[in-house]
Amino acid sequence: MPTAAAQPESYLFVAARIDGKKTMGMRAAMDEGVLARDLSKQKLVLIRSWRVPAWLAGKNDKPLSLKDQAEMTVQLSQLLSRGVPLVETLEVTAEAVSNKAKPRIEQLRELVRQGKSFSDASRETSTFDEATAAVFGAAERTGDLAGAADQLARNARRRIKIKETAQTLMFYPLIVLAISMMVGVFMLVFVVPQVAEAMTSAMGPDKELPWATRTLAGIGIFVRTNPLWILAGIAGLVVGLFLARQHIAAAVLRLSHILPVLKDVTLAQESARFFSVMAALATGGVPLADALGVANQTIHHRKLRNQLDGLRKSLIEGGVLRVLIDRIEAFPIGTRRLLIAADRAGNLDTAFESLAEDHTEQVERLSGRLLAVLEPLLIVAIFVVIGGMILAIMAPMLSISRQAFG
Repeated sequence: MPTAAAQPESYLFVAARIDGKKTMGMRAAMDEGVLARDLSKQKLVLIRSWRVPAWLAGKNDKPLSLKDQAEMTVQLSQLLSRGVPLVETLEVTAEAVSNKAKPRIEQLRELVRQGKSFSDASRETSTFDEATAAVFGAAERTGDLAGAADQLARNARRRIKIKETAQTLMFYPLIVLAISMMVGVFMLVFVVPQVAEAMTSAMGPDKELPWATRTLAGIGIFVRTNPLWILAGIAGLVVGLFLARQHIAAAVLRLSHILPVLKDVTLAQESARFFSVMAALATGGVPLADALGVANQTIHHRKLRNQLDGLRKSLIEGGVLRVLIDRIEAFPIGTRRLLIAADRAGNLDTAFESLAEDHTEQVERLSGRLLAVLEPLLIVAIFVVIGGMILAIMAPMLSISRQAFG
């Protein structure tokens, strides 16, 4: 019975450079001897090392960030296509990724050096998500690891582009609303109470301010005189939001699937992600049913996910792909017709790549349209917050003016 391969450890080390100066760092290695040999290749002499516990070394089960995955696959594609051995390629790649990802890549390199396949080592170290690991596994069987890395690099860049577009959609209204709220709080706490006090003195004891002005002034005075209670309330709200974050995220996700314009952006994002993964898997030689099983896991749109799961189940049971594709009503009719034509021509991988590019561009177009819709809504929201306070200030002034000139 074969024994499991030993796991690389993370080491914190102190080494001497050629000029005599000392340097510190962290690196994964099987033992101190391997660590010393690795450092000697970089013209460093190991002075002392300490084994770092796994929890302190930052080991976790989450894949690398998209940015690190993109950089890693680019390096793999360029170096492997030029005949550089995989272990040396991973050594170079470890220097190209972020410091947070570097120990993971070094651990991956050690496992490959021991004789493990790249896909198995990446799964063991949780370097990639399941879809990426499946592509590399298929590429190892066909002997085209460099081609798979190139395809995955394009896929990662598309996903980064989609993610950045989503962040823009989220940050723009948040920034505008945050600025308007800060201005509103300043007016509520400092401006409205002072104006209310001045207006009360000007109107005399037999007159009183409008109820809206009195209410806002009272709230502002309470906030200014009870800051600890306000901070405690804000802290409680933050804790409550943190505890209910999963329910809030689920509610926001449901809303994004039904609100006009936003639902189109969400569906385009989900479709772009799905076709990007399918393009990478199909190009890597993964069977269609297996590729669907992996790609469907990336879909959060309930209707699309259910229909794609049904397609995979029917396909495994012997269904005709062309007929099954036509039942995916979540996809536009043009997308379905293109997939059916590609299936007949036998070039589904090309169709997946083309649809991934098209839907990525569609996300950008629809995002611009959504921002155009959000801008007037934000203006209305700002008017409600700031304009309401201005009206509360102006109302007693207009009353005094009528009394003075009436």
